[in-house]
Amino acid sequence: MDKRKRKALESSGWKVGDAADWLELTPEERQILDLKVKLAQAIRRLRQLGNLSQKELATRLKTSQPRVAKIEGACGDVSLDQLVSALTAAGGKLVTRSSVGKRQQAGRKNKQAKASVVVRVTVESVP
Repeated sequence: MDKRKRKALESSGWKVGDAADWLELTPEERQILDLKVKLAQAIRRLRQLGNLSQKELATRLKTSQPRVAKIEGACGDVSLDQLVSALTAAGGKLVTRSSVGKRQQAGRKNKQAKASVVVRVTVESVP
């Protein structure tokens, strides 16, 4: 949505947000949802690149084709474990890279540093 349209809606009393706002998700829940959706999209792409049908992927996972459809749709009853299993069965792998940094808290006299950890997850196809 462009800024002009958003401003016009908000000035008319409308509240503008996304599904996570509407569902009142916490920041942690939002991160989990984002991860699940990205994994589900990667699974579908890898399955299609490997010329696999949902039924063939289901056979590899020892599950049903409707379950694979739910996995690819990132349905609420699909766990992260199931998503990672489907990803590897479709020919992918997760690569994680962590970096640890320190940042100072503003307004602290003793300038205590808080550690922060950034984890980047990428999906690669296995040759």
